[in-house]
Amino acid sequence: MKRAYRLRRPDQFRRARREGRTFSSPLLLLNVVSGRRRRIRCGFVVGKQIGIAVRRNLAKRRLRESVRIALPHITPGYDLVFVIRSAAIIDTPFIMLQRAVEELLRRAQVWRPSPSLDVATPSSGDSTHPHTGH
Repeated sequence: MKRAYRLRRPDQFRRARREGRTFSSPLLLLNVVSGRRRRIRCGFVVGKQIGIAVRRNLAKRRLRESVRIALPHITPGYDLVFVIRSAAIIDTPFIMLQRAVEELLRRAQVWRPSPSLDVATPSSGDSTHPHTGH
């Protein structure tokens, strides 16, 4: 995740935890606060109860990648702090982790659907219907 999208200083994390709304799931906790800039910034917290440093780093990397994939769907202008609540996040299939992140973002009302894709139309010289061949 690029530096511009990350919370880095302790006071940024404290502000999100103190002033933000909190949403939880069995794997994660999400703190959401309106940002001071018109961009998304995310922070990730993992406690020692998750295990040794190797396991904590693995858990954080998996969560960070899941959030990175979801970035285009997040409404700009918010600071988000994700707190890993369970060591089970390490063994959870990645698609389930992505769904948990999406569900928390939807509950926090910062998820936006992706823009609709334009459907390609046949060229003007082609008289066949694209699906039926007629």
